[in-house]
Amino acid sequence: MEPEKVVSREDWLAARKAHLEREKKLTRLQEQVMAERRQLPWVRIEKEYRFESEQGPKSLVDLFEGHEQLIVYHFMFAPGWQEGCDGCSFLADHFDGPNRHLKHHDVSLVAVSRAPLAEFLPFKRRMDWHFEWVSSHGCDFNYDFGASFTPEQVAQGEPLYNFGTTPYLAEDLHGVSVFVREGDAVYHSYSTYARGGDVLLGAHHFLDMTPKGRNEQSTMDWVRLHDRYEETPEEKEKSHDCCHS
Repeated sequence: MEPEKVVSREDWLAARKAHLEREKKLTRLQEQVMAERRQLPWVRIEKEYRFESEQGPKSLVDLFEGHEQLIVYHFMFAPGWQEGCDGCSFLADHFDGPNRHLKHHDVSLVAVSRAPLAEFLPFKRRMDWHFEWVSSHGCDFNYDFGASFTPEQVAQGEPLYNFGTTPYLAEDLHGVSVFVREGDAVYHSYSTYARGGDVLLGAHHFLDMTPKGRNEQSTMDWVRLHDRYEETPEEKEKSHDCCHS
C-alpha cells in the first residue's frame, strides 16, 4: 500500500469526479468510433470457401445459420498443434455467455482455425466450449482475411499483419472478421487484429477497475489455459506469450 494513496473521503470524491470526466470523454469517443465503424463500406465475397464442421461441410453462407450478420474469430490453432494459443483460448472463454444473446440479435458467432477439425475438437471438449468452431483446412479463408501467412511471406520479413501496421511475423495469428448477408450474397464489412480484439475481453475490463489492473509485464503474459492455473513457477516460465500489440 502506498501511503500517499490514502486520503479523506472528500479528497477521494474530488479525484473520482475529475477522473469521471475523462471516462465520459472516452465513452463519447468510443460511441463515435463505433458509429463510424458501422458506416464502413462493404466488399462482396466472390470466392467460394468450404469449411469442415461437426455437422459436415459448410459454405460461408451456411456459417450465418440463417442470420444476416456473422462474426468470425480467427483462432490460432495450426495443423499439427496439440493445443490452441493461450491468448485465443482466453478470449474464447468469453464466447459462450454472450453467444446466448447474439443468436437472438441476428448474429452468428463462429471460430475458424486452419487445423483439421479432428485436431482441435478434443481441445474444444477439454475446454468445455460450446460455440461453433470450424476448420478452414484446405481453403484460403484465413489467408485471404489476414490472419494466416505462407512460409514464403513470413520469410520475406515484411510486416503484413494488422494491415501492415504490426511488425510481427508468423504463419498463424489472431483476428476478427465480420460479414453481412443479403440473401445468398455475402459481404465483408470489418476486420480487426492484434489489440483490436481487446474489446471482447470482459476479464480485462474487470481487472482494469482494480488498483493492480492487469498486473502484467507484457501483453497477457499472465494468461494460462483455464485448466492450468495451478502450474508451478518452472512451468509458467516455459509458457509463451502469443499475443502482440
